Amino acid sequence: MAEQLSTGSDVTDRSIGMNNISFYQTLWRWHFYAGLIFAPFILILAVTGSVYLFKPQLEQWMYHDDYVVEAQGSKLPASSLIAKVTDAYPEAQVRKYRPGEDAERSAEVKINLKGESVTVFVNPYSGNIIGELNDNDRLIDKFEEFHGELMLGKTGDRIVELAACWSIILIVTGIYLWFPKGKGKLAGVVFPRFKRGRKNLIRDLHAVPAFWISAAMLFLVITGLLWSGLWGTNVQNLATNAGVGYPPSIWVGSAPSSTVKTKDIADVPWAAQNLDVPTSGMQGYIPVSIDHIVTTAEKLNIYPTYEVIFPKKAEGVYTISVFPPKAKDEATVHIDQYTGAVLADYRYIHYAPIGKLMAWGITVHKGLEYGLPNQIAGLLVCIGIAGIAASGMMLWWKRKPSGQLGAPKAPGLKKMKVVAVILALFGLLFPLVGATLIAVLVLDWLVIRRVRMFRTFFNA
Repeated sequence: MAEQLSTGSDVTDRSIGMNNISFYQTLWRWHFYAGLIFAPFILILAVTGSVYLFKPQLEQWMYHDDYVVEAQGSKLPASSLIAKVTDAYPEAQVRKYRPGEDAERSAEVKINLKGESVTVFVNPYSGNIIGELNDNDRLIDKFEEFHGELMLGKTGDRIVELAACWSIILIVTGIYLWFPKGKGKLAGVVFPRFKRGRKNLIRDLHAVPAFWISAAMLFLVITGLLWSGLWGTNVQNLATNAGVGYPPSIWVGSAPSSTVKTKDIADVPWAAQNLDVPTSGMQGYIPVSIDHIVTTAEKLNIYPTYEVIFPKKAEGVYTISVFPPKAKDEATVHIDQYTGAVLADYRYIHYAPIGKLMAWGITVHKGLEYGLPNQIAGLLVCIGIAGIAASGMMLWWKRKPSGQLGAPKAPGLKKMKVVAVILALFGLLFPLVGATLIAVLVLDWLVIRRVRMFRTFFNA
């Protein structure tokens, strides 16, 4: 058995007992299968994530002519800029307005044009329309969509979530497999062995970098999972139901009477997605102008990259949302469309400690919190993840026996009790992992172990 283990793990220390070897071998087998199945998805996440990290710079370069204007005195009011757009697109419906955050930034009016979302860029000084962009054509948003859901909608979201959850298992089992079994050995543990042959080098280029960036990988996975459709939503609901979500103090006047969540009407920070949307009173009266909303945002000292989401219904509200570089500047504000009264003002300062930690984690994940150093660090981790995934696949291909998958030998079920408990805990914590574990165990019991060809191929 020691020889078998040494082909993939270099574990030959005679002090390891047979029970420990069985435990090691079982974890290695799960690590092997998880890596083999999910390495392609992890590679996709690393590549798309590395591109999305530099979204601000890339879009500034790609849309320079639409973004940049020459400062020419005083800016026109928002209502005048929107009027220019509605004159040019009389059949369109205005959905959002984004004032430029500085003197040389264009204003943006997002409209619904023939069923498609289009951003119109307007010179805030002259009111001239300087460009338009179908939001479906935003290249970096395509990377974001591929990163989050493989451009497959809900199905893709579940696949990405599953890959992320199993990545945690890969990290945990990988740390155990990496952990030095002998004393005083640094080669192959903290630095690669460059003079021990190609196979050992490939193994070291997989295991050693994985150790050094394991904490960063775990951080990226957990903060990324916060946006997932199943696990992330459950965490949001748990935070809300446990009373560590938005506090009553954010409401001005009575609590909202609607059951609509803010994420249903606007793209807002994670901590505000389950915030109940209030309703506008005095329906039937003339709504306040967009100029009043912009003035309110300025009085509330909202970070200047905010956008105003227009109400879609008579009882709807104006919503101000901002995704600033730093989590401390996040804000979500609901304003009565008829009176202009602020109905809810939800800021970072209102977040519970867990909400603040998550908000900070998300901005770090996106490469925003600490500027360029944050982006470079994120890029290095993404390169490392891609290298780990690629070297793992190469390691498997180089060592795979002919006619077999190359999986470590499956120990008897009686020797898997501890591993079974660990996997069960992961399954409870991450529901999609639990579902796949059940599916794998059923497949293993009903098919793989009962058909000789499969039993040989999978080394069961």
